[in-house]
Amino acid sequence: MLKISVLVSGGGTNLQALIDAQNNGVLSSGRIVQVISSRSDAYALERAKNAGIDSYVAVNENELLECLNRYEPDVIVLAGYMHILSKTFLEKCTAKIVNIHPSLIPSFCGKGYYGLKVHEAVLKSGVKVTGATVHLVNEIPDGGEILSQKAVEVHDDDTPERLQRRVMEQAEWVILPRAVEDLCRKIDGRIFVKPMKYPGRGIITGVTPSGKKMFAYFIMGRSTSSRARVFERSGDELIIRLTRQDPKFDPSLILYAPVRVFEGNVIVTNGDQTDTIYESLKAGGTFESALRTREYEPDAPHYTPRISAVITSSGYKQSILKRAGRYFYEYEFKNGIGHLIHTYDHDVMRDDVLPSFMGEPREVKISDDIESFANGLWNELDEDNKVSLYVRYYEPDMKGYHDKLFNKGE
Repeated sequence: MLKISVLVSGGGTNLQALIDAQNNGVLSSGRIVQVISSRSDAYALERAKNAGIDSYVAVNENELLECLNRYEPDVIVLAGYMHILSKTFLEKCTAKIVNIHPSLIPSFCGKGYYGLKVHEAVLKSGVKVTGATVHLVNEIPDGGEILSQKAVEVHDDDTPERLQRRVMEQAEWVILPRAVEDLCRKIDGRIFVKPMKYPGRGIITGVTPSGKKMFAYFIMGRSTSSRARVFERSGDELIIRLTRQDPKFDPSLILYAPVRVFEGNVIVTNGDQTDTIYESLKAGGTFESALRTREYEPDAPHYTPRISAVITSSGYKQSILKRAGRYFYEYEFKNGIGHLIHTYDHDVMRDDVLPSFMGEPREVKISDDIESFANGLWNELDEDNKVSLYVRYYEPDMKGYHDKLFNKGE
């Protein structure tokens, strides 16, 4: 679990939001280890005391660095910290620094925009929407990478104080804990930055820091029949077997060979398009030409996407075929980096129709230790819905490999 230091200057309402999130499990990948205030009379110090968190007062950056060095935090959160950190400080500090700003950056931000001044400027401008932004901190005030934003309506009868309170309640206290949790998970090497009940089927392809090409494939299930499956090795390939038969259930879309190998090309898919790609390569065709003959699965109303990948000697490709179209992605090998694509987009367990994966495959970190990577991925998959996982790490010359196989049903 990562260590978090929170910097404050006043009442500490955002600090309280982080403490509450820690207590209710929203913030679970990091823990607040210290609170540091720029003022000795800040009520935030009382909040820290009530929560049993060590607290300190630091009136300048030298004292601030001394306090931080006691815990060596992984993440620093500026939660109403009313000072701009110098470039010198930022160069000395190795932790990721996060700030919450009470507007929708790039509006009403930068030097001079803080506290009530932001809300006064919003009301003076006449805009109808404001909000809050969580961003990383760099040498430009409010200029770092945006991690999260949430909009809030401006009312005709608002005062700066009334607007400030609504922005805190509806935006700041909501997005700050979630953004810190997401950042901790990303730093910690989690595959799923946001926990998902049901990402469906997923493929990761990439390469380890030492140059080992790898892939991972997992399946999940919502019904008893779709959960009654296991992976089995078949030489260098992988097949799926049913552990129980249901005469009323059509298994055609869930029984296939997820992994096939043709002359050094490793094919990984979530359906029988594995065979389509294999036969295309064998006949002198390509990954792309093979998949242009296929489309999404005919499982109305979901129309599950077909996801596919191929690892070659020079890089890897991924594809998703869904109702919105056919999409292809190509990557060169970059040590320690892979890409994840899965069939469904968000926490779909509430939905009657499963939404397809959106956007491009997400970059993920790959470690050299297959045990650590595979076990970590298996543990991240939702316990109720995960079915099987297979991970393979090739030697740099692709002539041998190590693998890990997980079947919940056995």
